[in-house]
Amino acid sequence: MIRDVTLRDGLQLTGKPLPTGTKVELARALLDLGVPELEIGSMARPDVVPPLADTLDVVAALTAEELARCWVWVATPGHVRRAADAGVTRFQFCLSASDAHNQANLNRTTEKSMDTLPEAIDLARGVGGEIQLCLATSFTCPFEGQVAPERVLELIADPRAAGADEIVVCDTLGQAVPAEVRDLVAAVRQQDPRPVLFHGHDTWGAGVANSLVALEAGARAVDGCLGALGGCPFAPGAGGNTSTEDLLFALRPEWLDPARFATVVELGERLIDTLGEEHRSRARQGARASTGRFPWAIGSSPEMS
Repeated sequence: MIRDVTLRDGLQLTGKPLPTGTKVELARALLDLGVPELEIGSMARPDVVPPLADTLDVVAALTAEELARCWVWVATPGHVRRAADAGVTRFQFCLSASDAHNQANLNRTTEKSMDTLPEAIDLARGVGGEIQLCLATSFTCPFEGQVAPERVLELIADPRAAGADEIVVCDTLGQAVPAEVRDLVAAVRQQDPRPVLFHGHDTWGAGVANSLVALEAGARAVDGCLGALGGCPFAPGAGGNTSTEDLLFALRPEWLDPARFATVVELGERLIDTLGEEHRSRARQGARASTGRFPWAIGSSPEMS
């Protein structure tokens, strides 16, 4: 399964803000096409991540049925409380496996973040919600280098994380290779019965390969972003997310057909053009360059002709 994270991770580094109405339209378009789940925003401080300052406005515009398929990034119990008050029921509680990145990203140690996790879990439970434990820098850290798999497994096994519903392991810098992703996902699955998701970046061109081996190793879902947008403001060297278009072309989920794929490509193109960003999806490039004899071909857009 693919979860699209365009409206959170994809937008957090863009230089131009996307209007709230456009975000809502994009969320609805993706859900209507058949994308099972979305990440639609973040409760991070607006001065730290300005493009996501309107997250609660996006939440307010969506129906309860739509929100049931949407996740919101949180990092404190206060974030969970505010999001829950707005109607959110799916929370992605994020911290870093490496202390240095957690300090840069959240201004506290990993241990301090773990201390607050039980309260966040209780708050999510109080509204009948679900909460994920999302571990950034599960493979490498921009400040500490390689992160040992044992560190990730230790955090997952910590009693303070026992109430989390799912685990998300993140290749924040896009520096992992398929063997590392396969081994870590498999180790998590062997240690813990909870579902695992993989969040990858395509910095070194291994995003799709890493996602495929994560699914083969037992991951429930992988994250993707339209046009391979995104990156972490506090992870120097991180590239964009693995492209949703590329993942869809490779995985061909049951709900996808060439017409829906073309619509996803067009949604990504409109978004990237609106933001003035670079088109980085290889599947989009292939679809536009291929002839009509190939069923997944779309044909040239004006800017590519």
